[in-house]
Amino acid sequence: MAHSLIKNSIKSINPKFLSTLSAHRIVRRFGSAAAADEEQSSSFTFSSEGDSIQLKSPSAARRKLSSSVTMPISFMTGSIVGKRFYKEVKTKEADDGNGWTVMLDYRTLKTPAKRPLKLPTVALAKAIAAEWDYQQIDGIRPFTMPLMRLACTALERVPVTRPKIIEHLVKKFNQDLVFCRAPDDNELASLVYERQVDKIDPLLHWLESEFGFKPVVYSSFFGGKQEDGLVMAIEKLLKKTDDCELAAIDAIAASAQSLTIAIALVHGRLQIEEAIELIRLEEDLQVDRWGLVEGGHDIDIADIRVQISSPVVFLGLSRNM
Repeated sequence: MAHSLIKNSIKSINPKFLSTLSAHRIVRRFGSAAAADEEQSSSFTFSSEGDSIQLKSPSAARRKLSSSVTMPISFMTGSIVGKRFYKEVKTKEADDGNGWTVMLDYRTLKTPAKRPLKLPTVALAKAIAAEWDYQQIDGIRPFTMPLMRLACTALERVPVTRPKIIEHLVKKFNQDLVFCRAPDDNELASLVYERQVDKIDPLLHWLESEFGFKPVVYSSFFGGKQEDGLVMAIEKLLKKTDDCELAAIDAIAASAQSLTIAIALVHGRLQIEEAIELIRLEEDLQVDRWGLVEGGHDIDIADIRVQISSPVVFLGLSRNM
């Protein structure tokens, strides 16, 4: 059931969402130098020098030993990392037959930690290849490559820092967006309160039925405290996740300010549009009352669509859904 709901959510997404600018718009000065002729070199590596990222060809002694492209750590920060240096993007089954890789011309793509970008399914590999193929001549823009970023997170960050990720998510659970209820003491606040009761209470009922503990709602900006049993049940669920699932949950929770929404999305309780409606509930009420600010609200809406849709798509593709 959960898998079919995720699959339906993926089908409902406009593909343009994944090429929309994300929230990580970092303005810095970066330079890029093209590498040597392809006939002279079969690999490229990136190196940082000051405020620039330079693309260098390897020494003559190493030319025959490498045929890969290693992305710099700055790829994970959203910076423009250099000009497009490849013409063709394709996928290839990993040499050991375990997974799929992305090829930029004849070079195998590697992660910032210089490991082959080995993906679990051909569907995910093709989607990431499409992100690379989308890049323009003047620069490679990581903020238009959300699936690539999530793949690097699942392959490198999650296996190493899994306990810390779970600890952080559990710590933030008490301040979850869906537990915070507006006061019912004035006209504007009462409108928010009524909408929260209508839209959020069904999700809280699901949380109670799923984990056996009734969530506590509160009106304090400083948050409240959930029952230890509910917190422990959530922590137990997180510990059972695989690396791709935990990466997706962590990404959604950070954007939604809600671990509950993240878990509900991954488990098929919420569709993507329903999740976005809950995240933007109060702001959308303000827009309805005072009007939409062009260049502000519309960009925020597009951005949250990318931040929420990308992990759901990533997780579905990693499971061949």
